[in-house]
Amino acid sequence: MNQELHKFYEQDITPDIESLFNLAASLNDKINALKGSDESLWGVIAQKLKVDWTYHSNSLEGSTLTLGETFFFISQGLTVEGKPFKDFLDAKNHVEAIEYLYEIISNQRGISEHVIKEINALLLSGVTYTVAQSSQGEKVKKRLTPGEYKKQPNHVLQADGNIHWYVDPINVKDQMEYLVNWVNSQAQTLNPIYIASVAHYNLVRIHAFDDGNGRGARIFMNLVLLKSGFSPAVVRLEKKRKYLEALAEADHGDLIHFIRFICTELIETYEKVIHDLTFRN
Repeated sequence: MNQELHKFYEQDITPDIESLFNLAASLNDKINALKGSDESLWGVIAQKLKVDWTYHSNSLEGSTLTLGETFFFISQGLTVEGKPFKDFLDAKNHVEAIEYLYEIISNQRGISEHVIKEINALLLSGVTYTVAQSSQGEKVKKRLTPGEYKKQPNHVLQADGNIHWYVDPINVKDQMEYLVNWVNSQAQTLNPIYIASVAHYNLVRIHAFDDGNGRGARIFMNLVLLKSGFSPAVVRLEKKRKYLEALAEADHGDLIHFIRFICTELIETYEKVIHDLTFRN
């Protein structure tokens, strides 16, 4: 199986990607230098980043909450009339998953399948079912098992009308073991942004859980970044089309476009943080 999976993990880095790695690292160094000069300001910016991350990641999966509504709920704990309760539950769960990441970092826990399952369990806490399609194309309620690998196949209808099937349940355990072992074994040899991007893609490709796979992949990417001393990246809702296109190209063995996409999102996130750290009225 290792040879079959090779194309989903190994890619020659182009000079432009290397330049993006270097730029992101430089911006990250600047953030680290700036945030220590005003701890109270950094606390506000860190909260803003948490709200942005939650809003965009959940919106990519269909949440109807606006950025303002997400901020209001996270900061005040109050819902907005007319919006689905599940959207607020998803926001609460996502924030708790982010906070769990920082616990992992502070406790110096390693990356493992158990950690990935715990993240999924947090994202799906209190969610009992998801809406799926039956073999006849009808919408049905599919019972969820948070924190457990899927037992039924899952798929998605793509924009071109084709059905994309994710990894079969019988192969999930082996492929998740491969993913975790690859991340841990490459930590000292490959660029952390490369590892985080490829880990993100492969968690989406495997789609190991009944639900929460996209949000979980973006959180897992940021866990890899945080453990390497980088700040997290936010994949923004307005980039959804490019995001899905880059994932589709990676499915055909071309990871470069996806790695480039993640680099640009990382750089854009860092530039916004630096602006907030340096801007004064």
